[in-house]
Amino acid sequence: MTITTTATSTTHAPYGAPTPQRGDGAGTFALGLPARPPLLSRGAWLALIALVIAIGIGVPLCALVLPQSSAFHLSDYAMTLTGKLMCYAIAALALDLVWGYCGILSLGHGLFFALGGYAIGMYLMREIGHDGKYGSDLPDFMVFLDWHQLPWYWEGTQHLWYALLLVVLAPAVLAWVFGFFTFRSRVKGVYLSIITQAMTFAAMLFFYRNETGFGGNNGFTDFKRIAGFPITHPGTRTVLFLMTFATLVLAFLAARAIVTSKLGRVVTAVRDGETRLMFLGYSPLGYKLFIWTVSAALCGIAGALYVPQVGIINPSEMSPGNSIEMAIWVAVGGRGTLIGPIIGAFAVNGAKSFFTAYFAEYWLFFLGLIFVLVPLLLPNGIMGLAERLTERLTERLTKRNGIPGSGA
Repeated sequence: MTITTTATSTTHAPYGAPTPQRGDGAGTFALGLPARPPLLSRGAWLALIALVIAIGIGVPLCALVLPQSSAFHLSDYAMTLTGKLMCYAIAALALDLVWGYCGILSLGHGLFFALGGYAIGMYLMREIGHDGKYGSDLPDFMVFLDWHQLPWYWEGTQHLWYALLLVVLAPAVLAWVFGFFTFRSRVKGVYLSIITQAMTFAAMLFFYRNETGFGGNNGFTDFKRIAGFPITHPGTRTVLFLMTFATLVLAFLAARAIVTSKLGRVVTAVRDGETRLMFLGYSPLGYKLFIWTVSAALCGIAGALYVPQVGIINPSEMSPGNSIEMAIWVAVGGRGTLIGPIIGAFAVNGAKSFFTAYFAEYWLFFLGLIFVLVPLLLPNGIMGLAERLTERLTERLTKRNGIPGSGA
């Protein structure tokens, strides 16, 4: 006698456990995977919309309408400083994608930042035209070095659309080529970090040479116009500020969409257990390359927004120290959180501006202290500290209100 068992009803299984499904034959099961989290919570969306409205209305009002005598007037210095910090925040967000979610500590992201800056800087130098010191079609540094024509790689840089294409492609292509050979060779950990640092150091030495056609140690400066508008005009500065803010918001949302997707889950699995992921049939190379290349392109965009606001780009932006500082921003804010690196970039660079203004000789000691104490006292950064404080506050409120805990 044969007995056939058929699942006639669907029962509620614990979260993540196999859930019985209705079938025609023997009972079948489907793995109940965790649902994809929302891009942002309702409260976060409301806060973001409120911030966008406040910045979008408040900055033009305070910078262009209110007189300089007003306490709420936004000066050029304050706007430039805040715009620079937002560019750093975009770069920190880019680094968090590869370090916080993919487990790749890059000490060479300063190179991608600088490449984006140089790409837009070439356009800005061409925009000077005959307004330069020598009144030549060539940039002033080329006339000074007795150049008679533009190098071939400068062709097309007089067009803004071409320069913007270079901003994205230059760092992205370099990152893809570097990542393909490095990740395929399965270089990991501290060895990969050292190689990225060596890459940016070699590029810095290359750009320092006068014969390379990138201005040598002086780089590019003395910009006059962007898209035909005076670059120092308050209206132009305001537009650049708002563009930087919009890019930061869009970059955060795009990064959030990536890490909450199925692709993001695989990338996080690469960080947590790459060998086990390979046993499951995944090839980590493609996922690593995607995140690495997207991160580099995002850094290039940050550099392109940085240069017209600060007014200069030179090889010092590629120094290994700058890339190490980016890692500090992410560590201070809390890697693997996206919002944490943004907070860390503002916090560390805000402290840097304060110390260099009032205690310039102590800034490097303060930076070294951060580098030592953060891993010891704040292993999860500011965001980790905020989470712990929130949990403790919740526990105290729960006990005070007499609400039984989960074990009651």
